[in-house]
Amino acid sequence: MSFPLQGSVTTPVLEIGYEAAGEPSAGGVPVILLHGFPYDVRAYDEVADELAASGRYVLAPYLRGYGSTRFREAGTLRSGQQAALGQDLLDFMDTLGIERAVVAGYDWGGRAACVAAALWPERIAGLVTCGGYAIQDIANSAEPTSAEAEQKYWYQYYFHSERGRRGLTRNRDDLCALLWRDWSPKWTGADAAYPATAPSLHNEDFVDVVIHSYRHRYGLVEGDPRYGALEVALAALPNIAVPTVILVSEADGVTGPAGRDDGQHFAGPCEIRSLPDIGHNAPQEAPIAFAEAVIALG
Repeated sequence: MSFPLQGSVTTPVLEIGYEAAGEPSAGGVPVILLHGFPYDVRAYDEVADELAASGRYVLAPYLRGYGSTRFREAGTLRSGQQAALGQDLLDFMDTLGIERAVVAGYDWGGRAACVAAALWPERIAGLVTCGGYAIQDIANSAEPTSAEAEQKYWYQYYFHSERGRRGLTRNRDDLCALLWRDWSPKWTGADAAYPATAPSLHNEDFVDVVIHSYRHRYGLVEGDPRYGALEVALAALPNIAVPTVILVSEADGVTGPAGRDDGQHFAGPCEIRSLPDIGHNAPQEAPIAFAEAVIALG
């Protein structure tokens, strides 16, 4: 573990656990690193080392349903919708008194970062996003894509069924470790790295949040009403105007080398960087390149 500090903050909905590195008093804009499914903050251990050594203050929160993050109320919908992830990021910043931050993420974390950058650009100093524009076009989610891509999304369709919910509940480590291998086919360290993350996926809310996420994005379930206005705003697929670096993982086993053609969604300065032979878990597979992308934003 490379994050020397651990903490938690209380937001309106969550008790968010996080890890941190570097000195808050070092000056400059803090960096917030956001993990994806089915990963956790361990993906950023080496990235945090690099960023802290460069003088950055780095924070990595556990997303809702992961690690030490908990819902405050038993009756709160265990939503995994995109608006909730974006609002969680803003609430995290507000509670810690962070006015502006560079945000960087992949998979769910990349989506949270894109949502925040699109809806609250005054709070986001820069964005690193793996795979490009990650805001979901839920209105058109029923439209099919290529047969090859549909095959890679088997886990999403699996989660649409109660069989999939039970499978994730009973077999989560086998299933998630399989996804790690499939999504990062050239990463020989996946099996060795997985056990450090596995405990985070045994959070009591993990299954409910994951199942809701993969059903909501296809319009199969309702979202939490508290995020209704945000979902309306996201349905317009708003452009992102903050300075951005898009990382294209050339060996991503689930999305392919996504993001290279997303320039129309970015209205501000936008640089595209290729990550040859890197799969879905970009920060853990290519920590130096990931850290360099963050540093490039200032």
